[in-house]
This record gives sequence, C-alpha cells and structure tokens, in this order.
Amino acid sequence: MANQKRLHFLSFLLVSLWVWGEPLMAKEVIPIGVVLNLNSPVGRVAESYMSMARSDFYAVNDNYRTRLALFTEDSGDDVIAAASAALDLMKNKEVQAIIGPARSSQARFVIELGRKAQVPIISFSATSPSLSPSQNPFFIRTTHDDSAQVKAIADIVKAFGWREVVPIYEDTDYGNGLIPYLMDALQEIDTRVPYRSVIPPSSSNTEIIEELNKLKANHTRIFIVHMTASLGSKLFVLANNAEMMKEGYAWILTEGLSSLLDPMGSKVMDSMQGVLGIRPYIPPSKNLEDFKRKLKRNLTTSSKRISFSLFGLWAYDTVWALAMAVEKAGVVHSSFLKQNASNSNVDLAALGISEMGSRLRNTILTTKFQGLSGNFSLVKGELEPSDFELFNVIGNTERIIGYWTRQKGFSQDLNDTRKEAYSTSKDKLKQPIWPGYTIEQPTKLRIGVPVRRGFEEFLKVEWHSNTNKPSISGFSIDVFLAVKDALHFPLPYEFIPYMNTDRQSNGTYDELLYQITIQKYDAVVGDTTIVANRSLYVDFTLPYSESGVSMVVLVKDDESKNFWIFLKPLSLNLWLSTGAAFIITGLVIWVLEHRVNNEFRGPPKQQLGLILWFSFSTLAFAHRERVVNNWSRFVLIIWIFVVLILTQSYTANLTSMLTVQRLQPSFVDVKEIKKNGYFVGYQNASFVKGLLIKQLGFDESKLKSYNTPEEYHEALLNGIHNGGVAAIFDEIPYIKLFLAKYCTRYTMVGPTYKTDGFGFALRKGSPLVPYISRAILNVTQDKEKIGAIEHKYFSSQTTCEDQSTTISSHSPSLGVDSFRGLFLIAGIASMVSLLVTVFKFFYSHWPALSHNNTANCFWSKLVEMAKCFDQKDLSSHTFKTKESSVHAVTSPDILELSPSINDMQNHSRNSFEGTDDVVIHDGNISLSSRHGGTYTLSSSPSIQT
Repeated sequence: MANQKRLHFLSFLLVSLWVWGEPLMAKEVIPIGVVLNLNSPVGRVAESYMSMARSDFYAVNDNYRTRLALFTEDSGDDVIAAASAALDLMKNKEVQAIIGPARSSQARFVIELGRKAQVPIISFSATSPSLSPSQNPFFIRTTHDDSAQVKAIADIVKAFGWREVVPIYEDTDYGNGLIPYLMDALQEIDTRVPYRSVIPPSSSNTEIIEELNKLKANHTRIFIVHMTASLGSKLFVLANNAEMMKEGYAWILTEGLSSLLDPMGSKVMDSMQGVLGIRPYIPPSKNLEDFKRKLKRNLTTSSKRISFSLFGLWAYDTVWALAMAVEKAGVVHSSFLKQNASNSNVDLAALGISEMGSRLRNTILTTKFQGLSGNFSLVKGELEPSDFELFNVIGNTERIIGYWTRQKGFSQDLNDTRKEAYSTSKDKLKQPIWPGYTIEQPTKLRIGVPVRRGFEEFLKVEWHSNTNKPSISGFSIDVFLAVKDALHFPLPYEFIPYMNTDRQSNGTYDELLYQITIQKYDAVVGDTTIVANRSLYVDFTLPYSESGVSMVVLVKDDESKNFWIFLKPLSLNLWLSTGAAFIITGLVIWVLEHRVNNEFRGPPKQQLGLILWFSFSTLAFAHRERVVNNWSRFVLIIWIFVVLILTQSYTANLTSMLTVQRLQPSFVDVKEIKKNGYFVGYQNASFVKGLLIKQLGFDESKLKSYNTPEEYHEALLNGIHNGGVAAIFDEIPYIKLFLAKYCTRYTMVGPTYKTDGFGFALRKGSPLVPYISRAILNVTQDKEKIGAIEHKYFSSQTTCEDQSTTISSHSPSLGVDSFRGLFLIAGIASMVSLLVTVFKFFYSHWPALSHNNTANCFWSKLVEMAKCFDQKDLSSHTFKTKESSVHAVTSPDILELSPSINDMQNHSRNSFEGTDDVVIHDGNISLSSRHGGTYTLSSSPSIQT
C-alpha cells in the first residue's frame, strides 16, 4: 500500500514537472556580449538600464521562445582592453551580438572584429561621424552621430550674432570627429574660428589651466565644448577658477556632455552656471513616466546612485530592439563556424564566423517600435535624427529655453502645428541667463567713444543727473546706429566714454585707438580719421564720410571797396598786351591807307595822332575815318572782333567784382606762413599735429592747439601780431562747421591734403570689418537715410559752404593766356596784309628807282623809296573815281591861266575853299578838296564838273 502510494506520488510529480516545466525547457538562451567601461558614468548607467530593459521586456513578452543572456566585460578606458574583451566574448562565449563599447576610439577596433566574425556590433554611445555604418556593415548605431547637431549649434551662434567662436574639444576620435562638420556649418553662416583648443584626455590640471589662459588672452569669448563628462567636468571647474564663467563669456555644450549633466556633482554644476546646452528631445510618454517612477524606487532601495540619462535610455531601447530581432530572426542553436582550432583567447586566426550574424543584423535594421527615447527607427544603420531641445544651466537644474527642428528652426512649442518659415531668431527662444547671472548678452561690443570739447555735431557726451549714465549722440553715433540696423545679424554693443576721473578726455585719438590693442575696447566709434599709421594696430571699416586737411584763414576787405578796382578785371600783362595791340593795329592801318586815302595824310603830328586815335576809337566803334584799302578792311574786321571779345570779357568780370562779394584770403600759401615764422593752429588731440610737423615741415614750437570753433575764431581774429595764428589747419568737415558759423570773416584756402575720411575702428583681424563696411555702403548710398542724418546735425552748414569753396589762391583777373588765340589771329592778319602791301609797293617802284639812280647806294634808294611812299598813289581807284570833271579851257573867254604854276596854285587855294592839293599832271591841274571833292582843270576846250 505504501509502495503504491509512493508510486502515485512519483507519477504525480513527474506529470507536474512535465506540465510546468515544458515552457522552461523550450526557452532558447541567446548569449549577448556587453563591453563597457564600468567606471565611467555612461558605463554604470548603461549597465543598470540594460538590466532593467531585459527584465521589463520579458515581463511584457513572456511568451517569446528566446531569452537574452547579457555577458558584461569591463573594458576600462583602454582601447586594447575593449578589443580583448570583445574577442574573448566572440571566441569563448560565442555571443551573437555585442553591445558597446561606449567610446568611439574603442568601437573602431571592435567593429573590425565584428566584421571578421560577422557579429553585429551595436553601440548606443559611439557617436563620432568617423564611424560610418555604411562603411562597416556589421556596425549598428542605436543613436545618431554627432554631425546631426551641428546645424542646430550653428543656428544658435547665428541667432546671437556671434562672429567668432572657439571650439574646445578632446583629442580623441570622439572629439576630432565632429570638428570638420562643425567648421563647415560655421563657415556657412560666416562665423570665424580664430583658434581651436584641443585638450588630450590625459591632461593634468596644470596643462588645462595653461590652455585656459591662452583662451583668456584671446579676444574671443564664445566657446563650444565637445568632450566627455570626465574631462568636461574638470574643464569647467578650472574655468570657473580662472574667472572665465563670469559676465561677457558664453559656453555651449554639445550633445555628449549635455546628456550627462545629472550624474555630475554639485561643485561641477556650480561651475557651469549660465551655460547653454543642446541635446536630443525625448518626447513624453506613459512608458517613460512609468520608467522614471520605477527608477526612483530603485534609487531608494539600491546602494548605487543611478540617475536619469539619455545614454541610459538609448541603452534600454537597444536591448529591446535586440530582443525583438533575436526572436524575429529565429536565432536558435546558433554557433560559430571555427576556422582554426586554438586555445588562445586572443588568436584572431582562430576566430570563427557566426552562422546567424547576417540574419540578425538584417533583422535589427528593420526593427521599429516606440521606445523610451522616442521612435526607434534605423536609417542607413543608425538612429534617425530627432529634434533638439535647448537648455540653460541655472542652479542644479536645466531650464528649457526652446526647441530646434529641421523643418522650423527655433520654436518654444513643438506641438505648434502652424506652418511657419524656418527661423533662427533668438526671439523664438526664452531669455537665457548668461554666466555672471545676467541677461546681458555676452560678447557685447565694447565701443570706446572719444570725449571732446567743441564740434559736438559729430560727437557729444552728456551725463544724466538722475542715473549718472552717459548719453552719447552726434552724427557719428547716428551713422553707427544706422549701420547696425543694416546688418543681417544682431550686434549688441555698449558705448564707453574714453575719459578720466574728471570726465574729460583721457588722451589723444591715437591713444584711444591703442586701447583696442590692449583689449580695453573692442571697437572705437566716432569722428576717427583713417590714417596709415593707425592701421598698423587696428582695422578700419570703409569711410562713412569724405575728408581731407586744409587751412582756414582770415579774409581781407571786399575788393569792391578798392579805389582801382576798374583795373582788376584784366591782369597787368593783359593790359600791356592790349595796349601794344592797339598801337600796332593803328600803325598797320595807317601804312595800308596812307598812299590811297587822303584822311590818313597830313602833317606828321596829325598822322601820329590819327594812328592812336583810330585804333583806340574802335573800342567804342567811334572811328569816323573811312578805309578804302581792302587789306585795311580785312585787318579792321579781325581787330574789331578782338575788341568785341575783350570789352565783353572786361565788362563781365568787372560786373562780377562789383556785384558779388569776393573774399580775399590773408594768406594763400603755406610756404609763406612757414617762411615768416607765423604761428598756426590745429585741433587738440588730432592727428593733424603730426601732419604739420612731418609732412608740412612746421616747427612744433609754432603750433597751437584749440578745441572749439570759438577758440578758432578768437585765434584767427587776433592774428599774427596779437598772440593769434595765421591759419588753422583741420579736417574739412570741421572747417565747414566753423565756416558755417563765421562765414563772413574766414575762408578755406590752399591745397587739400587727402585723407581717407572718418571710419570705425575694430581690432586687427576682426570678422566684423567686412560686414560693417558693407552696411556702411548701404547706408551712405541711401540718399534719403544719410541725408536725414546730415540734415539733423548740419542743416545750417549749407549757408556759406558754397562761398567758402569758391575761394582760390589765384587772382581773379583775366590773363593773356585767355586771349592768346585772339591776339595770334589778329597779328597774323595784320602781318599778312602789311607784307602784301609792302611787297606790291617795292615791286612797282624799286626797278624804276634803280634804273634812274644807278649810282646811289642802297640806303639812298631806301630813302627815296620812303619819299615815294609818302606821295599819293594816283593810280589808286580812290583818286580816279573822285577826280573832278573840270578841264582846262583853251579859250581865254572861259578861263585865263596864270602865267606861272605858283600863281596858279595860289589862285586855286584862294578860289577853292577847302582845297588841299594842286597837282599838275600831263597838262591837267587837279585840285583835291578836304571834303572829298576833286576838280580838274584841263586844256581841253570843254569843262567837266
């Protein structure tokens, strides 16, 4: 009976074991290797998260026939140790897949082992872009690579208008892999990288401090930090000690460091106040909230401190994805195909090939589900990039200030479904709290402005009595503000007056510009002239106003009050030349008319007076003498034209002198001032002093400095004998302002010494120079905009500006050069006419004279020719046409001739009033009247009248 009962019990026990043990016997255990640095924050978090993931997965999927068995190996921080651990897992455990390792440098070697053994290597933290799943078919990345975040980082830099940034990264595959992509993204937004700070992971505190001191000595205050948590925590503690976490600095964390802030201690977090970070956005879900509560319960019951981590979530989802893939691929009784037998754990030749590796890899790549970190979907062997969230470290928490998506850029609400254009505006983000607990944006441009007395139209610094803060205005300031508005990026700035404790100017303009070199200012805005020697230590923008150096002097009395002003229209040379031309023209006309025209004959005194009278009477066209010679008429036509031009020019110039006020400068030549040793003035603290000494050669003891237009006025008014100056040298914009106020007493004279005008100064190599220069062009070429600014400050300047520019160092009198062509034409006409007439006379009289007087000498013949020239040319048509028609009568009843020629001549002079000459020729008597009548007495019987 007892044996029967024992038999029944054994039967029941066997049946029970068969019924309840069948599921256990059916579960296929799949070995999975895990290679992690268990001493790192990522390794510790990932180990716990993966353990929780395996438990949670099979709690939900208890019916799965496969079970993952995780075999964890500690790789430490060594690349060789990671490769050795992976090799051991593949050879001795025959793992079907390996999760890890965490570091990109370690993953590079393990990936090669996985390729050889055809074992999938799945990493949730090896984010270096240099590790490409497309190039390594058995490498699967269950996160996205670091290059996915560079566009978001570049948009942050662009949003805040930073034109220079310095990346600080560790010298590893992880650190170096991001930099080429980051540089390209920054180049697209025209942001300059003047320096790259590379810190090896093994660097000591002293070495890191030395690198921080280099960065501190640099001008750039914007840093992008890309490194692991261990090195990053050390960096920020030392940066805080170096006073680089104060106002004026900005720090941006990349995803790798941003995802591991929670495990960091309070000391590290205190050193990171005001830091901006970027990390993938984790969408909220019920499973995620349940996991957080479970994680919190574990923290209270476990001695290990496991915090919430993004890398942990990726590790969690990796285990789920692998468990799904193993079940789906049907990996059962899988083994390695051994190529060579070896007992060595590190014999690569003996490494076998996984039978199910390729199938498992393909299954993992097609696995999709909603994980704790979001949608798990692999694209080209890695996790599909997600949206990013931007946070600001304040206290021990991270304050979310906005989000970034590839479709919309920045926004404050990812759930907003409205269609909006892509935005990189910082207005789409909440106001960050920057290092130093300030809302003032870092790298605010520290702009030095000169403090000056006088010429406040260009720059004026006032102080508010209530706030004790400066108020800065003026033409230069308004131009800068217009230029700033024309930039396509924000440019925060702060005006800092360059002054001493008494709120007076602290030095010259050159000294002010040098403050940029010693990093007291980032720029200088004001009426700063672009000069060659200044460009040696600063960079200038394009000029926003024209300039040049000239001198202003006292003017003399108005020329209209001059007693001899009627002589001023023509120069002395022109007066003398005109007088000579009158005399020569009169003489030429006399020569041409003397033998053929009775009006050009008579006693010598009368003929000399006629020469002067005739030519000068042409000024008023009052000459009464007729000319009968065609050559005379030709000369007279040309001469009258010359006289017409001369009289009209004289009249116009004299009218101008009498009706337009002419300001005559007291000095017109710099050499004259230097030669006489007169004092000259210049504007205090200006570069003009150097120009006067070096370029113009003035003795420094002869220079006096002034500040205001009133001081200019007093110095010039006192003059060279009363402690004043002979001239003031200054830039043209200041002179125009001075003349606008004192235009009736002073004028600008002499040459203009060219300068490049007013410009803004920035430090050497500043990336802002080309942007501001282009903006200056846009503003200055906008006539409406620049015109409004000029009218605001210089509306009264146009009153006397034109007058000052008409003053010249030359006499206003007309010179010979202006009429040289006219005199040449008149001279040629006179000379040609004279030569033709003389030639004809000699040609007709010289042969007869030579034949009749062959014994006489040459000079005697010339004298005879002169006597002959003084006689009338009776063959001329003027005498033939005007002969009297009266002929001598042979009959005594009609006319009785005198017995002698003299009696007849006397009788003729008494009988014919006004008769000048009696000529007996070929038996005829000709009487010529002064009134033009000619009578001829002929022996012919008939009488003609």
